[in-house]
Amino acid sequence: MNGKTNKSFTKRLKITKNGKVIRRKSGINHFQAKKSRKSQLNKKQTENFIIKPKLLSRLIDN
Repeated sequence: MNGKTNKSFTKRLKITKNGKVIRRKSGINHFQAKKSRKSQLNKKQTENFIIKPKLLSRLIDN
């Protein structure tokens, strides 16, 4: 019997078709006026989230 899926995990992270875990960069919600345009646009990109397979299997119900 598998456990439940961790809902906070599924809301913040996405697993791609090849099994990579993608997350959104932090610091983009507000207070953007004082930041440079370059840093604002850089924060829009996603980045890989490194997580051990054992922990990943515990958070995601397969």
